[in-house]
Amino acid sequence: MIKKQTGIFIIISILFLVGCFMYLFYSVEASTKLEGIDSFPESYRPYLEKLAEKYPNWKFVALYTDLDWNYVIDQENVFGKNLVPKNYIDRWKNTTPGQYDVEVDAGWVDCSRQAVEYCMDPRNFLNETRLFQFEGLSYDAHTNQVEGVEKILYGTEFYQKQVSYLTSTGGIVSMSETYGDLILRGGQTSLVSPYHLASRIKQEVGPFLSHKSISGDVQGYEGLYNFYNIGATSSAEPMGAIKNGLQYAKDGKGASEQTKSKYLIPWNTKEKAITGGGIFIGSSYINVGQNTIYLQKFDVNDERGEDLFWHQYMTNVLAPYSESKSIYQGYAKTDILSTPMTFIIPVYENMPEIPVQSPAIDPNDYNDDNTKVYCNNSGKVNVRTGPSTSYEIITTVTYQDKMTRIQKGKQTGDRWDRVILENGIVGYIFQTYVSEMPDVQIESIELNMENTTLSKGETKQLRGNYFARRSKRP
Repeated sequence: MIKKQTGIFIIISILFLVGCFMYLFYSVEASTKLEGIDSFPESYRPYLEKLAEKYPNWKFVALYTDLDWNYVIDQENVFGKNLVPKNYIDRWKNTTPGQYDVEVDAGWVDCSRQAVEYCMDPRNFLNETRLFQFEGLSYDAHTNQVEGVEKILYGTEFYQKQVSYLTSTGGIVSMSETYGDLILRGGQTSLVSPYHLASRIKQEVGPFLSHKSISGDVQGYEGLYNFYNIGATSSAEPMGAIKNGLQYAKDGKGASEQTKSKYLIPWNTKEKAITGGGIFIGSSYINVGQNTIYLQKFDVNDERGEDLFWHQYMTNVLAPYSESKSIYQGYAKTDILSTPMTFIIPVYENMPEIPVQSPAIDPNDYNDDNTKVYCNNSGKVNVRTGPSTSYEIITTVTYQDKMTRIQKGKQTGDRWDRVILENGIVGYIFQTYVSEMPDVQIESIELNMENTTLSKGETKQLRGNYFARRSKRP
């Protein structure tokens, strides 16, 4: 009896150890980072190769999440988790009865499944403007300078502006340092890129110092500041989100003394708010695996050892899209785009073969197609991310470059076609520059000439053969 119990105990122990091993294995292997364009799936590579041609110092890291695409979308497509402005067209919005146009926050409503799919498909944003939602966000002393911060702040009231702020008693404190100085120092302390902090501030509070999150004059929250809207959870109450953020600035919403000390709470000076908020972002997101804007919005990879999909910094589903442009513009103004940068780009299992189309594009403007076409223009023609010159350029094609048209435009006015290039890039091209391939193409002509010399006025009949192939229709 004792021997039998011992055997059972040994078996249970072995099973327990195997279970622990498997848990640790899958916990560690749940996501894998592989460096280099060749590490990405084929549908990613042509976009990255185009970027690498222009920016050879850029490094691309594939983040294999080991998550099924449909599962990810199901987890993110939950009411209230991803929002869009209420004035957006219905294709952006959740139109489920009882949920349609319900304001989760003032002026913001739940978004559609297509909006989630579009914003989460990294292949939609592998161009030099939108790529920066995948930029690694750690502090780098070699590239992060106050001049760069100021360039990002250009066009706002923060630009080259000396800092002043209100105290809780209504007094005014004036500093000799600028907002750029404070943001740079905040980045150094928090180990977060100050360029990211500057861009985040622009995204969260806009260009004006009068924004109520940083004005210091909100009744009941005088002398408190929250530059990143941390803790500004949605609320139907007027200024509810702002008040929630200022409550966090006041007491961390009930946080421990240790936590408040770590984040420099209360944020009763602008420097403490900028630096303490940077520490919060670094410790809460960047230093636990959510080290890109995309990963902060979509919690598909982190090292907290907890469930995914809930530790998400913002609810605006388009936040990574819009923030990436702000970062790109700041970098372009400082002429630092050619410096070494690292981009960490997620990959999912069972992704759609073709990138998900933006809800902004009306499917009624197109007929599905599957026709071989070619560029008929003698110069370079842009292929864009959408059917308008306002969309970013992905690449260019030239005369006789071949492609497959997958959607033929029937819009009023200028018409655009959606095409797949031979290298796999999917984009939009102005329809005027596209012609269908002929069914039969002559590849060569052979002439039978017994004598290659003709006298003046002499004629000779030639016999020729031509070789042709029928154009393949996919």
